[in-house]
Amino acid sequence: MVREYMEHNVYEEFQERLRLIFEEFDNIYVSFSGGKDSGLLLNMTLDFQRKYYPEKKIGVFHQDFEAQYTVTSEYVEKTFERIKDEVEPYWVCLPMATRTALSSYEMYWYPWDDTKKNLWVRPMPQKEYVINLDNNPMTTYRYRMHQEDLAKQFGRWYRLSHSNKKTVCLLGMRADESLQRYSGFLNKKYGYKGQCWISQTFKDVWCASPLYDWSSEDIWHANYLFNYEYNHLYDLYYMAGLKVSQMRVASPFNDYSKDSLNLYRVIDPEIWTKLVGRVRGANFASIYGRTKAMGYRNITLPKGHTWRSYTLFLLDTLPARLRNNYVKKFNTSIQFWHKTGGGMDEETIQELLDHGYKIRRNGVSNYTLKKKTRVVFVGTIPDDTDDIKSTKDIPSWKRMCYCILKNDHTCRFMGFGMTREQQRRVDMIREKYKSLEDMEDGA
Repeated sequence: MVREYMEHNVYEEFQERLRLIFEEFDNIYVSFSGGKDSGLLLNMTLDFQRKYYPEKKIGVFHQDFEAQYTVTSEYVEKTFERIKDEVEPYWVCLPMATRTALSSYEMYWYPWDDTKKNLWVRPMPQKEYVINLDNNPMTTYRYRMHQEDLAKQFGRWYRLSHSNKKTVCLLGMRADESLQRYSGFLNKKYGYKGQCWISQTFKDVWCASPLYDWSSEDIWHANYLFNYEYNHLYDLYYMAGLKVSQMRVASPFNDYSKDSLNLYRVIDPEIWTKLVGRVRGANFASIYGRTKAMGYRNITLPKGHTWRSYTLFLLDTLPARLRNNYVKKFNTSIQFWHKTGGGMDEETIQELLDHGYKIRRNGVSNYTLKKKTRVVFVGTIPDDTDDIKSTKDIPSWKRMCYCILKNDHTCRFMGFGMTREQQRRVDMIREKYKSLEDMEDGA
């Protein structure tokens, strides 16, 4: 996917996309996280709505994860107060299952857990538009549902509460944020009217990413050009020496944020003291997040162990739920490399043969942009593949061990994509609510 606009720049393309959205969809709301992308999206969408569709009111959805920098909370509140009279504001503070990468004993923590009010990182926002357990119009919400499901079910509820008409959620997602997001846009061949940046979540509920081809430079240039208010956490990040790619507004306990968890000590010490008591492992991760203890450096294998035996030893120390999660993924990976195989360059294949690995070719991979040869491992999975220099994407017990030591519950280090797990959960929810939707359609 190459950005080639012969006559328009990204801002002009964005305007055309908004025109399509406002003409095609009855209900429109913006998902506002408090980050630079969603903040810009909200501001530019409001400017467009005021100028061209003043009669059409849009919604603003903020999913609050409780644990965040004070400056982010202040920015979100300031934004809502500024626009509350011209939009439909929804500030959601409901208990939800949120993945944590800090603990070897817990896969999830629960923002706004009503059973742990004394441990909340900050008080519940006191605004009339805040949605919580005491003020919850969301009929599609289930107690402690997964955070991804909550966001999707909000869209479904928004459609039901707005005449059951065609609804779209605007997201500030961009393709250049990660390869996963890039490939996500690249593979959306059947988006709304052929648009790769619009995808369907439920019947008559869509998600659109009109900023999908913008760069970080584009985002900041637009903020400067239009003099928009933004989250000044980014100024603090800049002063702390972070790269642009490291500046994320997200839960401090997830995979992306734990590397910078220690920044809370410096930037927001009051919040930091509450984070330590909120989720087990926060203090440990902040101290050891970039060391051998968390698996980010070369791990020394304990004396008398192979990587396979060390992995099995670590599995025995885990609670049954986590152990079963890892075992299921490890078995899936082993079976894949024994029966199907992954696509590899000829250089890597030759290197494997030169080092004596028992492999065989198994056709051509359809999951790579270049049609690479599938390679199947014959016999046991290698203990480690440290002697292979051309790639790290080779199965080994060492990679499995790393997943456990890094608390990588989804095994992203082994190539598992989170979207597959999320999609399975969404399919289950769709099936569960299918009969309800059929009743609505017949009503």
